[in-house]
Amino acid sequence: MKVLVLGAGVIGTTTAWYLACAGHEVLVVDRQPEPALETSYANGGQISVSHAQPWANPGAPLKILKWLGREDAPLLFRPTADAAQWLWGMRFLLECLPGRTRRNTVNALSLARYSAQLLAQLRAQTGMRYDEQTLGILQLFFTAKDFDQACMPLALLRKAGLELRQLSAAQCVDTEPALSGAGVPIVGGIHAPGDESGDAHLFTLRLSERARAAGVRFRFNVNVRAIEVCAGRVERVIIDDETGIDESLRADATVVALGSYSPMLLRPLGIAIPVYPVKGYSLTLALTDSDVAPRLSLSDDSRKLVFSRLGDRLRVAGTAELNGYDTSLNDARCDALLRRTRQLFPGITGNEDPHYWTGLRPATPSNQPLIGATRFPNLFLNTGHGTLGWTMACGSGKVIADVVSGREPEVPVALTSA
Repeated sequence: MKVLVLGAGVIGTTTAWYLACAGHEVLVVDRQPEPALETSYANGGQISVSHAQPWANPGAPLKILKWLGREDAPLLFRPTADAAQWLWGMRFLLECLPGRTRRNTVNALSLARYSAQLLAQLRAQTGMRYDEQTLGILQLFFTAKDFDQACMPLALLRKAGLELRQLSAAQCVDTEPALSGAGVPIVGGIHAPGDESGDAHLFTLRLSERARAAGVRFRFNVNVRAIEVCAGRVERVIIDDETGIDESLRADATVVALGSYSPMLLRPLGIAIPVYPVKGYSLTLALTDSDVAPRLSLSDDSRKLVFSRLGDRLRVAGTAELNGYDTSLNDARCDALLRRTRQLFPGITGNEDPHYWTGLRPATPSNQPLIGATRFPNLFLNTGHGTLGWTMACGSGKVIADVVSGREPEVPVALTSA
């Protein structure tokens, strides 16, 4: 079949790769000049299967209330007149119920584990390098209460086959010696040795090169304007081509992988999906040989930040801001990233010129991605991955390739039908 993929981020590119592996003729279009220049560009870098528990959990509402009014809060809600924002927020609260949290955790874990297996296979088959680290992820806690709460769902995750180690403060420092100079006391940690990290932008670029070699075509600087249907099927996708002139693209199947912008394209078709942009921030520091910087990827539970070593760079990313489609940098939130980095790693001296970035995570209230068919038999979705886009990318791409091909996915996945 001829398949059109809308979006060339890490989700769209992995989708194109697995569709090509399934024997399809694939065209990818994106408004940027090259792959992965939006949400996939400078994220936290973690392949975090162990972080399958969604944002929406029983402890979340109280934390959000505690953070209200703080400009540097890990989760910042900026109320707007957008009804979609309020509807998303109410659905988020519903997903915080214990039963829903357990279900969402199990579903996310299944896809994340499958995706990590596919990523390892892809790396072995292609020899791709993307500043990856396979030393695991160490989650840090700074209060006994937070540590105890985080340890409660470990039995569920271990039952699913994850290896997770509870560590004392001293064991955390033994596992990551760069923490020895931390200016804040660590209470404990959870080490997931099977997790990984790597540069999602670099991965996407290198996978796109291999996809081209496999016959996938990419067109950049192309704006997707509308999807038109006729007789219950997608007839064409209207774009502004590279010169700004209207053009029609026709295919046997179309996959929407436009992240936070997917709802705008689908709404005129009568398809309402619960995806809302959640802005995240990152800073990237250039490291020198004398810097005492972490080798492991770390998660700071109290500030909802991650630290990933990407070659000779340190990526610090996190926080969540519900503020519509605004992508401007907030100085207070940027300063909070650097301040926390200096607290935990005072041995990093070259931090005077950090590179700040912000991107929009396409989040669903349940933190479950929308992967599957729609009411139109030749229109499919692969979007809404929230904080787990890089973690779930390969698995999501393979699953939607199977669905488009009319095959049953290899693992049980909660498919959507929009």
